[in-house]
Amino acid sequence: MICGFDYGTSNCAIGVADNGDIRLLPVDGEKSFMPSALYSLARELITEQVSHGIVTGRDDFIALRKPQLQMALRARNELDLHADDEVMFVGHEAFRQYFTDPEEGYFVKSPKSFLGASGLRPEFVGFFEDIVTAMMQTIKRRAEANLGDSLTRTVIGRPVNFQGMNAEQSNQQALAILTTAAKRSGFTDVEFQYEPIAAGLSFERRLDENKTVLVVDIGGGTSDCAMVRMGPDHLNKEDRTPDFLAHTGERVGGNDLDIRLAAEQLMPLFGMRSPLKSGKPMPTKTFLDAVATNDVSALTRFSSLETGLYLEQLQRDCAEPDVIGRLIKLRKNKQSPQLVRFAENAKIDLSDNDSTHVDLGFVEKALSTDISRAELAEAIERPLERIIALMQEAITQAGATPDLIFVTGGSAKSPVIREAVSQVIGDIPLLDGDHFGSVVSGLTEWAQRIYR
Repeated sequence: MICGFDYGTSNCAIGVADNGDIRLLPVDGEKSFMPSALYSLARELITEQVSHGIVTGRDDFIALRKPQLQMALRARNELDLHADDEVMFVGHEAFRQYFTDPEEGYFVKSPKSFLGASGLRPEFVGFFEDIVTAMMQTIKRRAEANLGDSLTRTVIGRPVNFQGMNAEQSNQQALAILTTAAKRSGFTDVEFQYEPIAAGLSFERRLDENKTVLVVDIGGGTSDCAMVRMGPDHLNKEDRTPDFLAHTGERVGGNDLDIRLAAEQLMPLFGMRSPLKSGKPMPTKTFLDAVATNDVSALTRFSSLETGLYLEQLQRDCAEPDVIGRLIKLRKNKQSPQLVRFAENAKIDLSDNDSTHVDLGFVEKALSTDISRAELAEAIERPLERIIALMQEAITQAGATPDLIFVTGGSAKSPVIREAVSQVIGDIPLLDGDHFGSVVSGLTEWAQRIYR
């Protein structure tokens, strides 16, 4: 069967056409959206799980990953695991396992953020192939169990650019990883479609007259814009190329908003603005590295031995050593992703409330803070400016003013973002889509068109 596959930075979903209607399949219990997260009892066991799920080319994969599979056997022996023990978890269960024991195992959130990273050595490219494959295999297997049929042909969503630096090289690397993972998951045919265009296709059926629409998809890892002619006269065209007037995209999205909120509102509780005994200001780089969960280099620096030694010295130099002790504990317990997750939850809560309470008792008993919507707006000002600049660039490229702005993506629900867009772009009607389902619905519709 044919499907649309949204392998997203924040969530993953699969859609199929059912008697002309788009239906999303359960992929995380009864939920049709699965958080993009994976937890394994040992890093090498991810490769082992991938090897079990490959149908075509399994022998070649085993030969290619022989060292990793040998390490997986050693990990099994060290952890005293039996053959039928569950060793890898995805989605909500990955978060639950990680929160239960963050010091052990291997946890990764939003792996899509890393696929276009510059300078990845071949072994890291292979490792990301295995992470993505493990997730895709699980999602596909769950969807097929609900559907009662095999999924063989798919269209996968992609941002305009996976990274800002060396964009074309990064795009090729990321698309190659996704293609390899999809093939190893059992898809025989794999195509890609820009996520903002997919979101626009889903929206188009709602229009009863022709419009020029600025589609804005604020995803977890990237924000993408497309200027598209839409409406009844365009809907059933075989070739829509002339209707796509412009598209822009950059690696700035919901994760960046979460990270900025964590940095500005939560990191001060860990000493980021504490005074040094010398009277000099506190250096901020290590505090920012602590929450930069979408930056491979920052994560590597924060977990390094050098940073551990630096924090011990910083604690001696700080006029408030106890708060630096919190950061040391956060690093030791590998709780940075959990902290950023709490910032994300605060951002979501501030979509409906003027303020929210953040309980950080997992770090220290009674540690908490309150965050207001105004403080959110101040924290995310810089990444939000970049998102709005993408919108302005798309309008300039198209040489036309949009009749409508269609906004989708989880972060698009925030009143802070909507107000900022209105202030800069002007008095243009701004409409909501399904904040999570627009892209996968459009991908599914596109799959039905190209695989007919």
